[in-house]
Amino acid sequence: MKEIRISVRGLVEFLLRSGNIDNRIHHAPDTAMQEGSRIHRMIQKSMGADYRAEVPLSYTVTEEDYILTIDGRADGIWERKDQPVLIDEIKGTYRDLKKIKEPDEVHVAQARCYAAIYAEQNELENISVQITYCNIDTEEIRRFTYDHSISEIRAWFEDLLGQYHRWAQFLSKWDEIRTESIHNMGFPFEYRAGQKELAANVYRTIYHSRKLFLEAPTGTGKTLSTVFPAVKAVGENKAERIFYLTAKTITRTVAENAFDSLRTLQGLRFKTVTLTAKDKICVLEKSDCNPVACPRANGHFDRINDCIYDMLTNTDAFDRDTVYEYADKYQVCPFELSLDMSLWADAVICDYNYVFDPFVYLKRFFSDGIKGENVFLIDEAHNLLDRGREMYSSNLFLDELVALRSLISASHPQMAGLIKNCEKEMEKIMTGTDGCEVIFNISLLMQKLETLIKVISSWLEDHAEGDFRDEILDFYFDLSKFSTIYDLCDDKYVIYAEQTMEEGFRIRLLCVDPSDNLAACMMRARSTILFSATLLPIQYYKKLLGGGPQDYEVYAESIFDPAKCGRLIATDVTSRYTRRGESEYKKIANYIHEIVSAKPGNYLIFFPSRLFMEDVGMIYEKLYYDENTQEILVQNEYMTEEEREDFLMRFTPGNDIDFSGIINMEVEIEASRSILGFCVMGGIFSEGIDLRDDSLIGVIIVGTGIPQVCNEREIIKEYFEQIGEDGFDYAYRYPGMNKVLQAAGRVIRTENDVGVVALLDERFTQRAYTDMFPREWKDIRLTSTSSVKNDIKALWERI
Repeated sequence: MKEIRISVRGLVEFLLRSGNIDNRIHHAPDTAMQEGSRIHRMIQKSMGADYRAEVPLSYTVTEEDYILTIDGRADGIWERKDQPVLIDEIKGTYRDLKKIKEPDEVHVAQARCYAAIYAEQNELENISVQITYCNIDTEEIRRFTYDHSISEIRAWFEDLLGQYHRWAQFLSKWDEIRTESIHNMGFPFEYRAGQKELAANVYRTIYHSRKLFLEAPTGTGKTLSTVFPAVKAVGENKAERIFYLTAKTITRTVAENAFDSLRTLQGLRFKTVTLTAKDKICVLEKSDCNPVACPRANGHFDRINDCIYDMLTNTDAFDRDTVYEYADKYQVCPFELSLDMSLWADAVICDYNYVFDPFVYLKRFFSDGIKGENVFLIDEAHNLLDRGREMYSSNLFLDELVALRSLISASHPQMAGLIKNCEKEMEKIMTGTDGCEVIFNISLLMQKLETLIKVISSWLEDHAEGDFRDEILDFYFDLSKFSTIYDLCDDKYVIYAEQTMEEGFRIRLLCVDPSDNLAACMMRARSTILFSATLLPIQYYKKLLGGGPQDYEVYAESIFDPAKCGRLIATDVTSRYTRRGESEYKKIANYIHEIVSAKPGNYLIFFPSRLFMEDVGMIYEKLYYDENTQEILVQNEYMTEEEREDFLMRFTPGNDIDFSGIINMEVEIEASRSILGFCVMGGIFSEGIDLRDDSLIGVIIVGTGIPQVCNEREIIKEYFEQIGEDGFDYAYRYPGMNKVLQAAGRVIRTENDVGVVALLDERFTQRAYTDMFPREWKDIRLTSTSSVKNDIKALWERI
């Protein structure tokens, strides 16, 4: 018999929601959790000896095919003399209490659930519930109290449980179906060399509730090698739900395909949902979640539960197209539907930010410090470092303050005056800033910002419409983020002020080392598996991504024959700034010419910057380009998804053509031209693309990939030097080498592929770089301008 557990809060929020989606009302980010906890403690301590705080309550009901347990923690139970026991539900708020005419229905329902449980278990004839609202700023209190007889509260509670019956019944049946299918599931393909051990390491990590840092070269089958054991762990009750986290849309498709393989080939029954960003799935041209602008927002919650149940009982894969189909059928918001389906999914496929971003994370899973029996599978985990830094950093721009003040000064003079006060504080800091300066105290500025935030919050609460409301709302979000991040600042942060040509003066809260913040997020899971084809040096990533000495690291061996990939290093060119000029560009263009001329085919050439690419490209086109045998494609600075797909399709011509209807094939076939893709290292084409077989036979990498020297990189460098690490490695060399390895990984994608990788920079011969080469990089040939023609020819003859 299936045991189902749901929190009181989860039960009432799911069953009692109704009406419209309206972002004009729910405007504020969830930044008040710590302040709300303080308010709880303050009220609880003031209530006297007869008042018990944070009382755990649990109620179990046994049905024919399931056992349902509802549990939670009552904020307060007050055993009053000569009066019924009172259940207190405390809510901290920034709202003006005078404007709260009645309590929120969900808040009342939570209190009534606790009252029903307590009254039943203590055989009470009457019981009272109280909703206590406290303004976080003023500590003013307003209470709403209701009295109930045992028969009233029992009937209400039984009706609530009756509404949940069909959902509990579904969960019971689904658990049996899913678990049986997992027990019968085998690995869908023949194990590649080392793949079985890889999957075993993942399962062992989940079993022991640890983290695993996994360097898994292309071809090891890392997606299926992590998904398969994680699914097995769910079947053995070692995990409740899988979160497959990615940095790019294309890797979400890879994860979907892995689950589909297990369904199709092994009969797995496992519900998965893919979360798509709101702006990409919204039915409007520009998302606007209020019932006036969007007909789907109007009455959304009245229709959503029937839509959810329909999906649950008719399909297992809630991908983007399926979500869109059902959202259209029931006229509900597709984004909100996908979020709701995540509650019923066995695996959630989504971007990093749904777990790690302090403003976007899925509160339905991770609020109130909840730690679930989740497994986090983090794909392309090398991306999490920069993403983590950015999620936990924030900026305040002086020009944005000035612009909003100028816009609203006539309509909102009080607000404009408070903005002016913040400007003055920033200008004081700017006066003492020469280009870029680390600053240690911005407390006066923060005091003025907090005053401004409270005033804007109050105005937004009172005005669903108003002059420049959208602009004020956006500004409010930015200020709230800055304030929240400021509260997180510790010794792993650097605060600096900077004057730039493009953005003007700014103050930046830089999270140099995001390890503590990321580790705190990973506490929301039983186990976390971080994997990538380029997680080198692994100790660097383990340190900065929140790993500890108790966590595991594994280097999976490549299954590909290293002899099928020829590698060479150019010893007489470099991308160093001191050597950049026409002479060096001509040598690099000559290298490209000799390499691509040695064997016709498709090549990707990666450059350290767009300007460098353009300079070398102009020389190559002038001296070597042959339009009869070659086609040059250039990565544009901004490319739509359609443009990216068109770019990649040029490397696989004919894939979209059906030749089955062509009878007369006696025609002369013209040899296709070589495709030369000029790209920027670290850009959209240097990772996450899969060009197999003859679609790509060579990758040429110009430079060591080190980031451009800038104020922020120098601050990162100095920070790590001060704590005893090699600052240049942490700020420049390691991030650069990761881009190099990602680009190099494009050329060999299957065991049948052959190709060459050319590293055009003499610095690659230094030990600091060769120590970071993957183990499978063997027999690397050193070359020069005078010998490259013969060397590349010899490589092709060998492979």
